[in-house]
Amino acid sequence: MTTQYSVRVLVAKPGLDGHDRGAKIIARALRDAGMDVIYTGIRQTPQMIVEAALQEDVDVIGLSILSGAHMDLFPQIFDGLDLNEMRDVPVIAGGIIPESDRVALGEMGVSAIYGPGTPTTDIVERVRELAAERQASL
Repeated sequence: MTTQYSVRVLVAKPGLDGHDRGAKIIARALRDAGMDVIYTGIRQTPQMIVEAALQEDVDVIGLSILSGAHMDLFPQIFDGLDLNEMRDVPVIAGGIIPESDRVALGEMGVSAIYGPGTPTTDIVERVRELAAERQASL
């Protein structure tokens, strides 16, 4: 008997950003696509996000940020992933992220960045690809 693998995705809102409509829309789209979604809610510290990713054994981490604090918070998240030997877990980002920061975020390890208006189907497809690449490497 074959067990079908279900992609596990953590959706988190780092920092003091209190707006979570976009994150909830993405979480719903991922769930509707058959993925297991863990939504941590708003105002998550980098440590809380890393701990949730570790405890939930996720395949992909999705970070939604509108506050402009991504260049401060994302390095802390990647440091936590490094400390927990979880650097193989892909991280994607969405929200208000200026073009001028995208190269630095990519060099930091962010696999994809999505702005407002991105079709949810594009995000679902990329999450599936990243999860499949990760599973193939395990």
